Amino acid sequence: MKQPSAADALKDAAITYGAMSDPKSKAYKVGPLDVLDITVFKVPDLSKTVQVSEAGTINYPLVGEIQAGGRSAREIEQELTALLGETYLQKPQITVFVKEYNSQRVTVEGAVKKPGVVPIVGGLSLIQAVAQAGGTDDVADSTVAVFRTADGRRSAIRYDIAEIRSGDADDPPLQSGDVVVVSTSTVKQGFNTFIKMLPLASVVPLL
Repeated sequence: MKQPSAADALKDAAITYGAMSDPKSKAYKVGPLDVLDITVFKVPDLSKTVQVSEAGTINYPLVGEIQAGGRSAREIEQELTALLGETYLQKPQITVFVKEYNSQRVTVEGAVKKPGVVPIVGGLSLIQAVAQAGGTDDVADSTVAVFRTADGRRSAIRYDIAEIRSGDADDPPLQSGDVVVVSTSTVKQGFNTFIKMLPLASVVPLL
């Protein structure tokens, strides 16, 4: 099977990781303090507007506390459907809509122990974000890509976290909506090649 080229990987990365921080995208990851509209068809008592806590959770009638941070609206819909359908409702039809995008957060993916959403409280650096995601796992290397969307334009920046940790490079501040991807020795070849080709600590426009 033909391996994807670096250009293909760049295009895929721009779409995938840009979408995570784009509120208009179905791939958008809910963050702390976002407000969700939850509608259950023909069950008005269970249709609620809830705010995600700073811990990334919501409290919902009958099912209690569930994780919302770091998940898409569709993923939250699926869990609520499963939980309500187990005991309370027969084939519930649930929709989740992000009403307010209030979270100041970054998304950490790839070779970390706890991938997901990390809130920005009083500023957040790259190393701090990786640490809050549980640190790198056993298959990680030192290469990290930061995907950013600003003014409708997507870009990527590569960093070497080994150099940052040793003090040979600055620990860059992150911006709300950034997506941090820690590279791994087992990542798909095309995407891995794309990350390695990014110039170190330089902004590269994507789509």
